Amino acid sequence: MGIDHEDVLGTSGDGRVVRLTIPAKAEYIMLGRLALTSLSRVRELSEEELSDLKLALTEACTNAVEHAYGSGDGLVEITYVVEADRLVVEVSDNGTGFSPPEGEPAAPELLEEGGLGIAIIRAVSDELEIGERPGGGSTLRFVKLLSR
Repeated sequence: MGIDHEDVLGTSGDGRVVRLTIPAKAEYIMLGRLALTSLSRVRELSEEELSDLKLALTEACTNAVEHAYGSGDGLVEITYVVEADRLVVEVSDNGTGFSPPEGEPAAPELLEEGGLGIAIIRAVSDELEIGERPGGGSTLRFVKLLSR
C-alpha cells in the first residue's frame, strides 16, 4: 500500500500547500507545530481544531523521529494542504518504513512498546492513512475536517 503523493496534495488546485523539511531530531518537532499555528491563521481554525492538529502532528513527527532512522541521521518532511473544508497533513520519512498488514488499519499494538501515537492521531483526526513511500520510508497522512 502506498500513498499517492498527487492524491495527498490534491490536484484540484484549490488548496494551499506548504512543505517543511526538518532533521529527524525531537528538538525540531516544534518547528512543525509553529508552521501549523501560522497556517491556522490562513484558515482561522478554532482553538479545539488547532489543539487536535498540533497533538496529531506531534505524534506523527515523534513516530518518524523515534522509529524511522534508529540512531542515525535523517529527515522528516511535513506537508500541509489547507483547503476550504479541511486541512491535510502528511508526515514522511525515508527511514526503515512502517506499513500495517494488508487490509488492516494501523493499530497501536503494531508499534513498539508505549506506542499510542497512532491511536491518538486516529482519535483527533477524521481520516488516517499510513503507507510505505516509493523508494523506502513511511508516510502518515491525516485529515481534519474544518467546522467553518
